[in-house]
Amino acid sequence: MNRVWEHMSWLASEPRPAETDRLEECRRYCIQHLNDCGWDVRRDPFTSHNSIGFSLNGVNLVGHRRVPESSSARNDRPVFVLGAHLDSCPGTPGADDNASAVAALLDVAAAITEEFPVESWNQCPVELELVIFDLEENGMLGAAFHADGCRQQQRNVLGMVSLEMLGYCSRQPGSQSMPPELQGIYSDVGNFIGVVGNQNSTALIQHFADAFASIPDLPRESLQVPDNGRPLPPTRLSDHSPFWDAGYPALMITDTSFLRNPHYHEPTDTPETLDPVFLTKVTAGVIVAVRKLLQSGLRSG
Repeated sequence: MNRVWEHMSWLASEPRPAETDRLEECRRYCIQHLNDCGWDVRRDPFTSHNSIGFSLNGVNLVGHRRVPESSSARNDRPVFVLGAHLDSCPGTPGADDNASAVAALLDVAAAITEEFPVESWNQCPVELELVIFDLEENGMLGAAFHADGCRQQQRNVLGMVSLEMLGYCSRQPGSQSMPPELQGIYSDVGNFIGVVGNQNSTALIQHFADAFASIPDLPRESLQVPDNGRPLPPTRLSDHSPFWDAGYPALMITDTSFLRNPHYHEPTDTPETLDPVFLTKVTAGVIVAVRKLLQSGLRSG
């Protein structure tokens, strides 16, 4: 069993909704694994309000590569944010939504540490920031808090990618649905990974689409939406949308959620419903994309 599947299975052993002990236990699990593979993690607490005005307390986890204080890391490089939300809806173990994506993020952290020793890390043209978001299921509140902080601090954010449900795959015709606006444009077979960006994300879309194309037998589809996705509301349903609204290039990487997975927000969203080969290949594609960003930055598109 590979480490992505191990992480996903552990996180999805029971529900982890907002403000619960189980969610905190899962945060500690993520912190431990990030620490173990060379990342320092900052707990970033916040209080926000959902769409009906109810106050909620959340904690984002923000990870940066651990480097010696004596090292000469560049401090002028742009930041690339790779994120995934940890919380689930009540009553669902959330294997696909969103343990699959958090597991992928943890594996990216380990792989990048293995591939980039500190000496070469300090010379990368891009700084990688890993964020495990809270309160996504309550309206992307953790991502909104982080995006607002980036804007207020005038951080040079090269781009952001939200990993959102990465493990459900079906090779049966008719297994993939689409919003009416996209009917007939994409395959009706739910075996591809989707790359969704906005009007500002041309280069980022191409970068990740090319990375997924390098993984054998991993179909991928791309979509670029205007006006920060407002004409197509399903494209806004993850942690990338607050970054769109803050003016940053951002993507959602997704197996298309409820447009494919019949277990979405149900008690049946369990590890047994996911495809380990598909999840492993998607994670490999994300690693390729992040590696190339760290090696040579992002070409304008």
